Amino acid sequence: MREAIGVIETISIAVGVAIADEMAKTADVELLEASAICPGKYLILVAGDVESVDCSLARGIEVGGDVVVDTLFIPHVHPQVFPAILAATDIEELEALCVVETFTAASSILAADAAAKAARVELIEIRLAKGLGGKGFFVMTGEIFEIEAAHEAALRIAREGGTLVRSVVIPRPHGDLAPKVL
Repeated sequence: MREAIGVIETISIAVGVAIADEMAKTADVELLEASAICPGKYLILVAGDVESVDCSLARGIEVGGDVVVDTLFIPHVHPQVFPAILAATDIEELEALCVVETFTAASSILAADAAAKAARVELIEIRLAKGLGGKGFFVMTGEIFEIEAAHEAALRIAREGGTLVRSVVIPRPHGDLAPKVL
């Protein structure tokens, strides 16, 4: 059951692999991601029920010690977050479009979760760190008033954490953009 998500980012690839192994052994979690994300960093994402993810994350932090640079635990994550992270969202129509870019992978997940909880939008994708120099971004679509509300919620989270890079809202994206984004 995917109701919670846990994230650990490390500055050691070797220790990151050991953390991922321990997290998977500690509790019944699904290992969504365990990979190098940019030079010298490693990202681990787990999903499952709240108690299992919390337990797994605590063990990962314990094993990682001083190589852990960022963590995230969302106990009741919005269900759209998972398919967006896996780039498996099926969107039929591109309405208004919003892209939010952050300095960390964890902050992109947190901001996307806040956006999805704040308004009726569809998360298209959450891209995490790979090929982005450790940054993250997410893309969402919906009616313009819903996008604006979701955008504000995402910005609030990213600004509070000091991780906002940039964001854009495109009220009526050009038709040629849809195949590139969807």
